Amino acid sequence: MTDDLHTIGELAQRTGLPVRTIRFWSDTGVLTPATRSPAGYRLYDAAAASRLDLIRTLRELGLGLETVRQILDNQLTLSDVAATHVRALEAEIRTLRLQCAVLRTVADRESTTEELTLMHKLATLSARERQQIIDEFVARAFEGVTDEDSTAIADLMREIPPELPDDPSPEQVDAWIELGDLVSDTSLQHTLRRMVLSGATDNRIEFGLTIRPLILEHAGPAVAAGVAPDSPAAEAILARIVPADLPEPDTVGLVAWLDTVSEPKVERYWELLTVINGYQPAPRAVPAFAWLSAALRAHR
Repeated sequence: MTDDLHTIGELAQRTGLPVRTIRFWSDTGVLTPATRSPAGYRLYDAAAASRLDLIRTLRELGLGLETVRQILDNQLTLSDVAATHVRALEAEIRTLRLQCAVLRTVADRESTTEELTLMHKLATLSARERQQIIDEFVARAFEGVTDEDSTAIADLMREIPPELPDDPSPEQVDAWIELGDLVSDTSLQHTLRRMVLSGATDNRIEFGLTIRPLILEHAGPAVAAGVAPDSPAAEAILARIVPADLPEPDTVGLVAWLDTVSEPKVERYWELLTVINGYQPAPRAVPAFAWLSAALRAHR
């Protein structure tokens, strides 16, 4: 063959590409021969050889043949295609990182096949699907309640990130999986609904909220130290939180409020939301609230 024209076999030797690959690209019209030999063999000139190098580069970057054809025919700019391809690769990388995070969690937890299926499903939900799960849960709990405080709490309960992090920690994957299970728990929905409705009508809640810091300051350490709520030591701690001369109706109301807010599952919801959003959860308050409620019953 002349120095100016090359057969498919010669192009294969020159480029290191398989003959069948070059023939396929030629058959699909991406690589056009310059002419044919008298025997009907396709012949390619220097321009076709250069085009072949570009085709190979674009294919190795993951572009489809139709996209390659459009670039070569000047129907698409390489810059636009590259930008689109970058976005696609970034999405694929996010998915792969999520899969790695799920598998790390599976390895650490020695999960069953059923748990693996659930974990993968929850971890790879779209942003819209994740938000919809939370929105529906909150909407059911706050249905018909429109006061300003309840609306603010509902908004906070909906705050999940639009996307899981590119490389989520095992704790974040675990938190999202657990949150998915938690919001499907009908008992949690009923509990939250009861809390919302009682909050709308109980005028002692403001008083309860004002002593929350005292509860955490004094009852929290009592729980950690193992002080029994009905012990003499507990009575002294109780006096630092609730005035001894608090009228009985207010004491009864405070106990009712404590019983309402002492819901571990609701507190766990907030903890999981905090982890998913990348923050450090606050110390748990429910044990301290439950301790104070028991101490009030024992000593007042």
